[in-house]
Amino acid sequence: MGVELTAFFSGGDGWAQPGVLDVGLVESLRFGPPAGHTDLDVAIALTRLLYDDFVSYGTDGQGRHLDDENVPIVIKAHRAVLERLALKSPVWPFRTFDGPRGFGTYWRDNGMSGSWKARRDFIEQLLGPTRDALEDLRELEYERRFTKGPSGSFKNLIFAADGAKPELVLRDAVNNDVEIVRNAGTCLVFTDPLPPQGLTWRQLVTWWTENHQPGADEKTAADGLYRRLYRSLDSRPEQLLMITYCARYAEEGGFDLPALIPQVYLHYDPYTRKSGKQSGALFRQRMDFLLLAPDRSRVVIEVDGVQHYGRENPPDDLGRVTWTAVPRLYSEMVAEDRRLRLAGYEIYRFGGWELTGPGGKQLLADFFTELLKRHEKPTP
Repeated sequence: MGVELTAFFSGGDGWAQPGVLDVGLVESLRFGPPAGHTDLDVAIALTRLLYDDFVSYGTDGQGRHLDDENVPIVIKAHRAVLERLALKSPVWPFRTFDGPRGFGTYWRDNGMSGSWKARRDFIEQLLGPTRDALEDLRELEYERRFTKGPSGSFKNLIFAADGAKPELVLRDAVNNDVEIVRNAGTCLVFTDPLPPQGLTWRQLVTWWTENHQPGADEKTAADGLYRRLYRSLDSRPEQLLMITYCARYAEEGGFDLPALIPQVYLHYDPYTRKSGKQSGALFRQRMDFLLLAPDRSRVVIEVDGVQHYGRENPPDDLGRVTWTAVPRLYSEMVAEDRRLRLAGYEIYRFGGWELTGPGGKQLLADFFTELLKRHEKPTP
């Protein structure tokens, strides 16, 4: 049922009428939701509280629950909860109802004095997008109950090593806490909250800007991130796959496509938590590419060279290199596929050979068109 507005207040007529804002409770929301509730529950309730109070102040002024002292407290909590949900917080041009920096002064300075409708429309413009985004998340939560996608909570995304492979140790099997004990400087580590609707190129660029290229505009940061990801690829077929997909970022709406994440060493991992393993080295197969799609699907794309299923033989007298099929390597590969599929992942494999011919680029372009269509954001 979510969090009722009265849960933020104490006193009054029980749960029927709110009394005094429970400041301690609201401030605690900046660090996590109350027991028995989720950040989504809290975000919806705080958005409704702020929306209703500012609309009320802008019309007849009746029925408000907040005052000038506690509005900033609620706004801070609201921002923190939205950040945990990976949603953009509203940009507030005021922080109180009254005073020189209040809503009343703002509407007088911006030509809204003679119109309640204009003031209501402004609050809708300010908080409406947040409310709609939260409703979308609620719909996704509902849809999750009827899907077989991975369950658990996103913990680590370690990817795009452009040098020696990182060595990972599982320090806490209960919390899935991972430490990179060697070669940490060669890879990228994403630990921001993962939006339920997946990870888009725009969101990954924002993360890159904040952590690796501060002050850069979006286009410059996107170019820097793309070049860094591309450096992690070591085969022509993998490079072709990334070039073909990432060309879509330049199209209209391209920054809102799922980000193609290369060379993933550790990712959303619902089964490590349940394995009962204790701390120690993690022997995980690296994924060539990962897409975190808007319908909550996790799509793994592998580009298989001959080393995936064969062993290189010594050169013959003419210097020619041949390979011998190794059933064990093939068995290990398909066993990993089975494990990932049972955990809810979707896996696609390309043979490196099929991408080296003249039709390789078109093959990939057609594949990605169908894949993205299959995993579009669900409509309400």
